[in-house]
Amino acid sequence: MFPADARQDGPAPAPVRLADYTPYPYVIDGVELEFHLAPEGTRVQSRIRFRPNPESPGRRDLRLDGEGLRLVVAKVDGIALSSDACIVEDDHLTVPAARLPEGPFLWEAEVEIDPAANTALEGLYMSNGMYCTQCEAEGFRHITYYPDRPDVMARFRVAIHSDLPVLLSNGNLVESRPGVAIWSDPWPKPAYLFALVAGHLQALRDHFTTASGRKVDLAIWVRPGDLDRCGFAMGALKRSMAWDERVYGREYDLEVFNIVAVDDFNMGAMENKGLNIFNSKLVLASPETATDADFERIEAVIAHEYFHNWTGNRITCRDWFQLCLKEGLTVFRDQQFTSDMRSAPVKRIEDALTLRAAQFREDQGPLAHPVRPDTYVEINNFYTATVYEKGAEVIGMLKRLVGDDGYARALDLYFTRHDGDAATIEDWLKVFEDATGRDLSQFKRWYTDAGTPRLTVSEAWSPAPEGSSAGGTYTLTFLQKTAPTPGQAVKAPRVIPIAVGLLNPNGDEVVPTRVLEMTEATQSFRFEGLAARPVPSILRGFSAPVELDRKTTVEERTFLLGHDTDPFNRWEAGRSLAKDALVRMTAGEAPGHGYLDAIGRVLDDEGLDPAFRALCLRLPSEDDIAQTLHDAGRQPDPQAIWQARRDLKAAFARRLAGPLDRAYTAMKVDGPFSADAVSAGRRALRIACLSLLAAEDGGARAAALFATTDNMTESIAALATLLDCGAGQAELAAFHDRWRGNRLVIDKWFAAQTHHAMPDTAAAVAERLAAHPDFDWKNPNRFRALLGGLAGNHAGFHHASGAGYRFYADWLMRLDPVNPQTTARMTQPFQNWRRYDADRQALMLGELQRILALPGLSKNTAEMVSRLIG
Repeated sequence: MFPADARQDGPAPAPVRLADYTPYPYVIDGVELEFHLAPEGTRVQSRIRFRPNPESPGRRDLRLDGEGLRLVVAKVDGIALSSDACIVEDDHLTVPAARLPEGPFLWEAEVEIDPAANTALEGLYMSNGMYCTQCEAEGFRHITYYPDRPDVMARFRVAIHSDLPVLLSNGNLVESRPGVAIWSDPWPKPAYLFALVAGHLQALRDHFTTASGRKVDLAIWVRPGDLDRCGFAMGALKRSMAWDERVYGREYDLEVFNIVAVDDFNMGAMENKGLNIFNSKLVLASPETATDADFERIEAVIAHEYFHNWTGNRITCRDWFQLCLKEGLTVFRDQQFTSDMRSAPVKRIEDALTLRAAQFREDQGPLAHPVRPDTYVEINNFYTATVYEKGAEVIGMLKRLVGDDGYARALDLYFTRHDGDAATIEDWLKVFEDATGRDLSQFKRWYTDAGTPRLTVSEAWSPAPEGSSAGGTYTLTFLQKTAPTPGQAVKAPRVIPIAVGLLNPNGDEVVPTRVLEMTEATQSFRFEGLAARPVPSILRGFSAPVELDRKTTVEERTFLLGHDTDPFNRWEAGRSLAKDALVRMTAGEAPGHGYLDAIGRVLDDEGLDPAFRALCLRLPSEDDIAQTLHDAGRQPDPQAIWQARRDLKAAFARRLAGPLDRAYTAMKVDGPFSADAVSAGRRALRIACLSLLAAEDGGARAAALFATTDNMTESIAALATLLDCGAGQAELAAFHDRWRGNRLVIDKWFAAQTHHAMPDTAAAVAERLAAHPDFDWKNPNRFRALLGGLAGNHAGFHHASGAGYRFYADWLMRLDPVNPQTTARMTQPFQNWRRYDADRQALMLGELQRILALPGLSKNTAEMVSRLIG
């Protein structure tokens, strides 16, 4: 039912435009919903109290969104409406203004829906016998007729009728008896925050006492058999609640907080008021089944969704163009949280890696769009790295510009002024202007303009006149330029905070970090009174999401890798050296010993965080090198890049065999497993050494580790290392035998094989796995594991045969009728098709055109593929 409704056989849908926003003509004073659950015939009865919106004068039609619904009856003030008084179309119904009272009125409707047939996983659907919902962004219209837009906020009272033992919804439980549960949410919310769950579930229970002394009951609900893997998530929730009180002064506001883990889920998690619904992979964890990365991700996402209670729920967005207001701010808050819980420098580096790998790629291709878009066809296609990760970077820049105190004052004003509101980016910037006195009209371009600014740096040194004690003057000149993006050919200068420090030739810091505020297209900054020409450390802490273009020598970068006091720029120097080495190696050159020895000194420095040292050992990705070559005007050869990385690993293993082996041995973590940052950092360094040493030992250490380790972090890392060596088949079989039936671990089994396959066999490996009985392609996690693993195998996906492209496109076309949202999001590996050689371009373009020609292609996928083709 739902897939058919999502497909487009007629004219292309008209785009939605920010400029066309108008308030909804009615205000809702209360919503009562009654669900009679049945897999193929759930009845939903609604009672909604409307009154005219004083901001929208004049009599207006009542338009309610609804898709895939069978309308049983509709009434206004108790009187059933005839077909001419209630006009039902495919995606909405309309009651003409002439058929409505002039004042307040009661709308009543009963509809029937089919949760069992809902494979799109939007609205109310079923997952392994459990009823659950996903309503963001526009899923509520698949449940009943309603103004499904974020600026319509109301209090909900929900009654659920079912013989299932667990019946959950938003808010507080007000009545529970066999076969029925009634929930009431005292806080007004938009429909996208509605949630319902019903099923055979078990709960891990706890409680949290707020700063004001209120007791909040906590529960994490899971399927039977999963209860022993909820403890870490519960601890993360309690840490999040305490942190939000301490750092932002935000207290939780209901009697209960429920989390439900769901296997079939398009998203990562959803912040529904009082009833968060999570993809099970972001809740369930034990040392045997989850990696350190899983534990950290669970902690961050639990925090993210909890933080939405204020930045997203109590204050939501006026329209979906303002999505970055809730998501960018909440990502920034969860980044702050993780930095406090773990290592701030390591977290900053990881965030920059994520941004560059995902968001910079968006900005460089046909999918580029502003942090706040001004038009869309399908809003689900704009849950992107630009909205989330770049949106968070914009918040971080704003905080740097106004300072910690200014940021705190502005946030307090934001919560006070806009509690209960559906706000806009203009509202957000206005509270900062009012709290700090700054004019942020130019800064707003970060929200309205797409693209990544490129900062070109030049420098000048004027030594002091002979005999003078005044010291010399060092000048940095920056030129900012942003390339054209779709629909935006000309870019005005932005406000860019550039954090800079200066070191003297001995490695001592002579000018501590200073934030330079760039506002012009070209701007110079002077540093006076210096005894000697300094070495600059520019863009410290990755102070702005820009690309830095400064010509430097190998010697200077080696110096910064050894001496910079800023952890990010120290790492950045090493990464730049690695990229230079790999670029040269793609042309057949050998890596210099200077770079290898510099990394060796970092490896041996026991004063450095092991997690930081692990990041310094991690080589740039193949995709990163492909983009680096493209930016330099060279055509990337995926096979040559793959070979260069292998050769550089071998060079490390030869040159640094002793230090790598010592670190591998020293970083072994003894005793019971702990997911804390210190232990995770030690394992990260050990695994980084293991990967490099495998180039010399052929995977012997990895095989031994796989056979003896007691945790998934080392187990899956050892397996991946063996696969990279062209080995590991016996270990793959043993892994599957041990974990068959554990759906999340078997996802790792699928992903490891396609991601680490040899380039010439990657597509064949994917084909074989697609025929495996465990490949449940309708489950988003399993589909993403197999297809995402292949897409992440750069040389395999881009093999000259085009087999990777064909396999990937075939499966997107198969999934689209079933789950358009997941299909559309997974088109992104094709976004940089123009950077490769003509043969690969033709192959990728052919697959995109084949997808676009699919009869009845969903509007989700059609929009994405059309943008990719350009």
